[in-house]
Amino acid sequence: MRMYLSSFRLGDSPDRLLSLLDGRGPAEIAVIANAMDAQPEHERLAGVEREVDALTALGLRPTELDLREFFGRPTDAVQTALARFPAVWLRGGNVFMLRYALARSGADAALTELLRRDAVVYAGYSAGPCVLAPSLHGLDYCDDPQVVPETYGDPVVWEGLGILDQAVVPHVDSPGHPETEALGVVAAGYRADGTPHLTLRDGQALVIDGEDTRIH
Repeated sequence: MRMYLSSFRLGDSPDRLLSLLDGRGPAEIAVIANAMDAQPEHERLAGVEREVDALTALGLRPTELDLREFFGRPTDAVQTALARFPAVWLRGGNVFMLRYALARSGADAALTELLRRDAVVYAGYSAGPCVLAPSLHGLDYCDDPQVVPETYGDPVVWEGLGILDQAVVPHVDSPGHPETEALGVVAAGYRADGTPHLTLRDGQALVIDGEDTRIH
């Protein structure tokens, strides 16, 4: 399993992301921005453009993969779409919107299988790492889960992907980030109730390469 899980944007060690791709030239990477689906469309478009520009500057070839296009379609549609990319980049936003989009499109199961076979590098920041936990409980202190029923009329998905055995809490001790205080409270709550977790400051990234797991 290969992962580059940043607290905020590319972080301070984007070379570690490139190393996970084995340096095989300008690899394609799918940009999944569905954590922003509750925001006004112009803000969402600007957010996608920012990710595309940053990843292009890194030497990658990013393309947005909007999971909403796979809602209501057979699950093999999103499986086929994801399989062509050696890497995915899940940007920040609302973790409950991201989790819903992954579930409704079938991308949750598809990504889990690709990771199991080590066929994709999973990368991203903020909501992207957060959704990997066993549960999303506690993150509602920072992100509003009600945007899901308000947007789609469907219930909130509280189960995380469960790919990691602990929660990732980004933006902790990160002066200047608007969510640092709220996520400090989330981390304190996890400590109090014994929920396994790790915290990341902006600039840091958790890098997983097989059995090697390090914070850079």
